[in-house]
Amino acid sequence: MKTAGIDGCKAGWLLTTFDEKPSYHVLRTNDELKEALIGYDVIFIDMPIGLEDETYTRECDKQLRTKLGPDYSSSVFSPPIRPALHAPSYVEANMQSYEYTEKKLTVQSWNITPKIRVLDDFLTDHEELRDKVFESHPELLFMNLNGGMIYQKKNTKKGLRHRLDLISNIEPIAADFFREIKEEFRRNEVEEDDIVDSMALALAAKTSKEKKIKTLPEKPPLDTKGLKMAIHYV
Repeated sequence: MKTAGIDGCKAGWLLTTFDEKPSYHVLRTNDELKEALIGYDVIFIDMPIGLEDETYTRECDKQLRTKLGPDYSSSVFSPPIRPALHAPSYVEANMQSYEYTEKKLTVQSWNITPKIRVLDDFLTDHEELRDKVFESHPELLFMNLNGGMIYQKKNTKKGLRHRLDLISNIEPIAADFFREIKEEFRRNEVEEDDIVDSMALALAAKTSKEKKIKTLPEKPPLDTKGLKMAIHYV
């Protein structure tokens, strides 16, 4: 069974796998992303899957914020509601969000909306992908790796190093990957936190071979397209 973790980056998407032949790849085009989604058996991805129609915040995001605690809840973005997903501009998406929810769409959420849209289109058009592409969140994965707590924020050197160490303790090659990716790609293509996030997702995907995948909430609802609205972890 082939497993991988995928995190969005400025160059496109960073895919990492810790399978028998560990590797990493930057997926620069939608076609490359689609090929990866089809080619792997289990994928943990840090991107919203499943959208509300008229509710600003999904239940899975509410529960995730509570789980992470007030110091880290800001890392959880409420994705756009489905009526705003294909808006041509932030202004129009913001207007649609406010019309349905009476809350404005954050700039952070709008910035990842193009990636949400691409993933949503793939999962809507290819139902076979829905049983193997799972939305996850690196900070939840790091929390579990660290025994239920998070050690400093990842935008600090200590926080980033601690997260890398958590992965390297299980997958020693992670330290080499971190160094190689930093050398191979510019910071305006792949940032340091993209690297550790992708590796955390890859480790969780690999671990799911042996451990059951859990979700927030325990019984996830489906959106109007039939996509599960849940945060997956092991």
